[in-house]
Amino acid sequence: MQNNYLNKILNGNTFDILKEIPDEIVDLGITSPPYNKGENKKGWLVKNVKYSSSSDKMNEEEYQEDQIKVLNELYRIVKSGGSFFYNHKIRWEKGNLIHPIDWLRKTEWIVRQEIIWDRMIAANIRGWRFWQVDERIYWLYKPIAGNRIGKELNAKHALLTSIWRFPPEKKNPHPAPFPLSLPVRVINSILHEERGVIIDPYSGSGTTLVAARILGHDYIGIDISKDYISIANKRIKNSELEVKIAELEKEKHKVRKTFSDRKMKGDFTGKHRINSKSISVIKKDLQQ
Repeated sequence: MQNNYLNKILNGNTFDILKEIPDEIVDLGITSPPYNKGENKKGWLVKNVKYSSSSDKMNEEEYQEDQIKVLNELYRIVKSGGSFFYNHKIRWEKGNLIHPIDWLRKTEWIVRQEIIWDRMIAANIRGWRFWQVDERIYWLYKPIAGNRIGKELNAKHALLTSIWRFPPEKKNPHPAPFPLSLPVRVINSILHEERGVIIDPYSGSGTTLVAARILGHDYIGIDISKDYISIANKRIKNSELEVKIAELEKEKHKVRKTFSDRKMKGDFTGKHRINSKSISVIKKDLQQ
């Protein structure tokens, strides 16, 4: 049954389609759902965000319940030992801070890490708070055989740190696209040299699916908008036009000496206290 879903973008409500997909057929997921921003937020850089064929204006309690249901279906679909990367943001509504962790902890997933995406630009410019240029990317993990820790990242991926700095994608008809570098980084880091199936349940203009295609993986996309699906399919068909962006991201995943290499050669591995100058030398050594 897995082949019925591979390398397709399924049109419809995300939760309804997820219920039809078999258990544990996906290795990795990446998405950025609608943020429930109320369709009334705008600044000098953007008009109010409105999606094709769907609303971004729900009762907050219903929105969070819907996200929990979607994430739990994804938990069922992702293989044990698999991961899901969930891009969202901290919102501030009428004096109340709304944090994604509020509903993520109510799902079946283990929250493995909170990554800061520094977008380097603020879309909604107002003075009530310091301009918000960050969003969050949550690494969610499905344990295998009771192991809540999972595999260790390859050193060349882990060295990229938990703060990711790149601007949103430009010249995209979707109102809230993340850049191709983001899913390329996730896929390259988590699957490393293995081939897998990538899912994006809110695939929009298809950025995650393009990244999967370029890196040689199968994909499953879901979107309620036929307009976005058409755009995404066109991008996938012409994915060779975006290979250079993916290659530039992959170039960042380099380390000259791994922890194992350092240990084998008797170099510093963290056993002894060192000064700040030594730390700088070691970091430079890893990055070269």
